[in-house]
Amino acid sequence: MEHRNQAESALGGAAYGMLFVLGVVMAVVGGFTHPEWPVGPIPGAAVVWVLALFGVCLGAGKLMRARLGVMATALGWLLVTMPFTLELGSGDLVIASGAPGYVYLYGGLLGLVVAYLLSPSSSGGSWLLRGYPPKNPT
Repeated sequence: MEHRNQAESALGGAAYGMLFVLGVVMAVVGGFTHPEWPVGPIPGAAVVWVLALFGVCLGAGKLMRARLGVMATALGWLLVTMPFTLELGSGDLVIASGAPGYVYLYGGLLGLVVAYLLSPSSSGGSWLLRGYPPKNPT
């Protein structure tokens, strides 16, 4: 296990914090703009937001060399997006049912899962795929 000094730990924490904030910003802007740009039956903005979320999360995982980069961004996105699906007492709803809402919500969740699976593990690989040398019987 490598030893980190306080400056490296603080820098890493700040980077993960900024990825969380990036997820929050993407959720707020995407939540209000996903029904725009209909291209026939295809909700254009929702598809663009899903691809952007996937790209940002995958990039965060690869740049941080850990799945925690994906999780920090995804957590920020999820903490804003999920309350947007709830109907308020006055009947207001940010992410409504229908094609744009479904593409944005479920496509975004699928993008998060795929980005998580494609990003590198911080331990150097899956524990299932690591080859352990056979033990010496003596």
